[in-house]
Amino acid sequence: MKIAVTSQNFRTITGHAGKTTHFLVFEYTEGGPAREVERLDLPREMMMHEFRGEVAHPLQKVDALITGGAGDGFIRRLAAWGVHVAVTSETDPSAAVTAFARGQLAPAVPGTGGHHGHGHDHDHGQDHGHGHGGGCASC
Repeated sequence: MKIAVTSQNFRTITGHAGKTTHFLVFEYTEGGPAREVERLDLPREMMMHEFRGEVAHPLQKVDALITGGAGDGFIRRLAAWGVHVAVTSETDPSAAVTAFARGQLAPAVPGTGGHHGHGHDHDHGQDHGHGHGGGCASC
């Protein structure tokens, strides 16, 4: 299973997935440790907040994405690509990938930045997918 993690500093899990340009990509095989296999350093036009789909996006090749915060539009867009998004308060990428794959990833803690809150007008009456943390049954 390939799992991407938002990491603007390439060390910890960061939030605001829609504006992230740096991702760590891990391979996880059941029973084994999470193994970093790639780092994505995308140009600004490839951040999901700006991406318009004229070309293939590197995140279309992963099974899941773990982040510290994501909006409804980001979650829907990746779901349309078959990519499961998990929002967590965990900050260690490798630990998060392993926990996710085992269905044990801690969800985002309310008030810690799980929602992006950057002023766009979103329908806040809907569940944004924040707080579910387990693995993806379809991955």
